[in-house]
Amino acid sequence: MKNYNFNPESLMMTYGYKPELSEGAIKCPIFQTSTFVFKTAEEGKAFFELAYGLREKSPKEELGLIYSRINNPNLEILENRLCLWDKADDCAVFESGMSAISTVLLEFLKPGDLLVYSNPLYGGTDHFIHHFLDKIGVHTIGVMPDDSVAKIEAMIIASGKADQLSMIYLETPANPTNDIVDIEKFSELAAKYSTPDKKALVAVDNTYMGPLWQHPLQSGADLVLYSATKYIGGHSDLIAGAVLGASALMQRVKTLRTFLGNMVSPHTAWLLLRSLETLKVRMDQQTLNAQMIADYLANHPKVEKVYYLGLLQKGTETYKTYKKQCSAPGAMVSFDIIGGENEAFTFLNSLKLMKLAVSLGSTESLAEHPKTMTHAGVDDVQRKEMNITDQLVRLSIGVEYAKDLIWDLEQALEKVEVTATIEVETI
Repeated sequence: MKNYNFNPESLMMTYGYKPELSEGAIKCPIFQTSTFVFKTAEEGKAFFELAYGLREKSPKEELGLIYSRINNPNLEILENRLCLWDKADDCAVFESGMSAISTVLLEFLKPGDLLVYSNPLYGGTDHFIHHFLDKIGVHTIGVMPDDSVAKIEAMIIASGKADQLSMIYLETPANPTNDIVDIEKFSELAAKYSTPDKKALVAVDNTYMGPLWQHPLQSGADLVLYSATKYIGGHSDLIAGAVLGASALMQRVKTLRTFLGNMVSPHTAWLLLRSLETLKVRMDQQTLNAQMIADYLANHPKVEKVYYLGLLQKGTETYKTYKKQCSAPGAMVSFDIIGGENEAFTFLNSLKLMKLAVSLGSTESLAEHPKTMTHAGVDDVQRKEMNITDQLVRLSIGVEYAKDLIWDLEQALEKVEVTATIEVETI
């Protein structure tokens, strides 16, 4: 029989795990241990030589187990399985999404380098760029979703730092407005400013689409990042992050992770392994629910504008980018309620089934107010430029029965009093 290539969702239960090494247990146990026993001193020496990069790995040689800050069976199996979704060479899992993001930025940026980043960004990333990278002398240029490549290139040249461009950092779709940018075009721009001695990297925060609906590495990105707390974890019971990419880059990421000590714990890795088994069925249901909810909101008289990829107008550049990069419109729906903070808060306080909480990608549906919550630390002028206003409400759609969610939205919107209505817009 010919070799058969299983789909990732079929491999999430078994890939990388050998039951015979764990007393035949059908599921990978939790390896709650700090250190591992070497068979011989020579073996320990060989393992450390690889771990510290003192020599090249020989064919078919694997890094042996040393210490759980460096590697652990739960960690390794999890990273192997995550690689399947993005077709990555290697993966590193972290104790939070922000630790994954900060480790990547620290490893590949140094004082004097230039970072180009897209807006809007997750509030924590925005804060790290503006309040930490600035302190260590990294130069930054923020670009908006509607900025052309020509305009961005002109900004790079005008900065006087074009020869020091080290990274283009993208979040697409963006949190919380679902703005989308063309990863391939930014990869071509980065290649233009790369040299044989220094490659300008493209890193993409893919949290909003999870590992299912968009694969940035296949669009030319060098690194893809996740808050694994979100869709990958999917149950609002853990905090984690992940970075994936080519082996050479990931070796650098993993080396810094070793010395920062921000790897995920064995128990959290085990929980993530559990979650991967249902990743596809959860995300499939979430996007179906979100599409129904976005359609409902787009036709509601108290909703001014809906931000959802499934409502992009056909024929537009953003629609073409969406269809090129994404396999589904996702499960994040944001909308402008008619009015301001008072109306938005009335709506949020009136929800019964949906929970008023930050985070996203979990089995339960969540609602929040980005301006005063997730993006409260973003500069007010920037917020206005990014359409993060008093009116904006963000929804993370879960796996509940869609009609129940719509009922909840309807009764909450009924509580909102508006003095006028205007024509609904969609992106």
